[in-house]
Amino acid sequence: MSDTRDQILEQIKLQGDLVRQLKASKESKEKVAPSSAGRAMSTTKVGQQLKAQQQEQLQDQQHQEIHKIDEEVSRLLALKATLGGDATPANQKFTLKTPKGTRDYAPQQMTLRQGVLDKIVQVFKRHGGEAIDTPVFELKEVLTGKYGEDSKLIYDLKDQGGEILSMRYDLTVPLARYLAMNKISSIKRYHIAKVYRRDNPAMTRGRYREFYQCDFDIAGTYDPMLADAECVKIVAEILNTLDIGDYVIKLNHRQLLDGMFEACGVPANCFRAICSAVDKLDKSPWEDVRKEMVEEKGLDGATADKIGEYVRLSGGADLVEQLLADPKLKAVPNAVKGLEGMQLLLKYCALFGLEQRISFDLSLARGLDYYTGVIYEGVLKVDPSPAGSPAKSSQNGEQAMEQGGTVGSVAGGGRYDNLVGMFDPRGKAVPCVGVSIGVERIFSVLEAKFAASKVKLRTSDVEVYVASAHKGLHEQRLRVLNQLWDAGIKAEHSYKLNPKLLAQLQHCEEHQIPLAIVLGDSELAQGIVKLREVTTRQESSVPLVELPDEIRRRLQK
Repeated sequence: MSDTRDQILEQIKLQGDLVRQLKASKESKEKVAPSSAGRAMSTTKVGQQLKAQQQEQLQDQQHQEIHKIDEEVSRLLALKATLGGDATPANQKFTLKTPKGTRDYAPQQMTLRQGVLDKIVQVFKRHGGEAIDTPVFELKEVLTGKYGEDSKLIYDLKDQGGEILSMRYDLTVPLARYLAMNKISSIKRYHIAKVYRRDNPAMTRGRYREFYQCDFDIAGTYDPMLADAECVKIVAEILNTLDIGDYVIKLNHRQLLDGMFEACGVPANCFRAICSAVDKLDKSPWEDVRKEMVEEKGLDGATADKIGEYVRLSGGADLVEQLLADPKLKAVPNAVKGLEGMQLLLKYCALFGLEQRISFDLSLARGLDYYTGVIYEGVLKVDPSPAGSPAKSSQNGEQAMEQGGTVGSVAGGGRYDNLVGMFDPRGKAVPCVGVSIGVERIFSVLEAKFAASKVKLRTSDVEVYVASAHKGLHEQRLRVLNQLWDAGIKAEHSYKLNPKLLAQLQHCEEHQIPLAIVLGDSELAQGIVKLREVTTRQESSVPLVELPDEIRRRLQK
């Protein structure tokens, strides 16, 4: 259908060019004048008549051709409209919906979301983060080859300026491009923005094609695991601040995974593919993952079974000691280096008081190709339902559950020391480690809580409502509003000239506005107004000149 439409548009263009050429030819012939009066006098009368007849016939032919072309153009334009071109019939009906994998957010939902983002930013700033922003789309070559098997989920754009562009898939690769382009070798940055993935959406689990990411990254050359441990601490602080339930932060090391694969006999060129399969263990049982390794990735069954012995292990410092004594792993330098890194990371996390929140989990793989060191993932645990079984998912806010007794990942990250060097002309590396908070999943959980509690959120910050007791006071309302706004007080009023007092007070109660100012002729004549506390309905007289200070005093109670 797209090819047909393109052919039609090309035909329309060609027909239009032909029309313009014919008209130009006709006009040029009509403007031709005799070269001299003497030559015109020498032309015979018969020759003039013959020439006139020929011109007349030629004009008739041109008019007929132009008429046929106009008819063809009209027909093609009508066909273009039916195929979804720019011309849209005035009465055409269409379905009002958001694109697949996206949604709208009502004021209450936006209030909840903004509250979450504000708390996350407070944590980022507490750790010295600086904010940056990057374009929502990048050159396609910037993004390709950075995400392994997930590269197929990148949205490509059609651009008319000659550049081949794609929508950003995450905020990490744009950061690496930003650092390389601006020659920055050290920064502690946070970035909150939307990213886009052509994934199969699971709306009920907070999984969309357009969604927010909240990233915090530390770039620079530092001593081992100091910055990495702080990123784990940041995840814990955010999840504690949001109070969304019990959680665990899983830790692992990419070098340990590679060393483990090597010890089990996985060919080096298959490491990333097998790593991608292991990454699915949080959603699929080992039997399914093993089947993928053997049947789809071409791994030997015995090798897959050796991997299975390791990836089902989890624990703490004791597990690190156990693996350091493993004969197969001891023989692989990568495995030893990864285990020593984990040992140091667990020590620092203990100093941050995170022993009860972390788990060294060998099944954690994180499929993105750019990770080079420690990797981690924050996972919410299931809250037992009254019946003792997980609640079903619902887009209206019921709790979203994953398999294996967890709600799912709500944070993830790790170390990526080589990504910036991929963009630098000289290959200069800038070591980085960071974390990304999965706020959409968190929003889904919090929406579930508020839906269950029946609590109504305030969707505006209005502190005082200016009401009038009777007709003819709209100008006085405007004067009082101006006084309050100039004093920095959040205030509003009715946009009707003569609203009923009861309707104005009901508006205050419905929107949980704490204070109302009631204007009346007799009070205004004395230079005072009535200040009403909406919840208690108590009123007191306040001089107009003292009104801003009195409102501030009441709001601080």
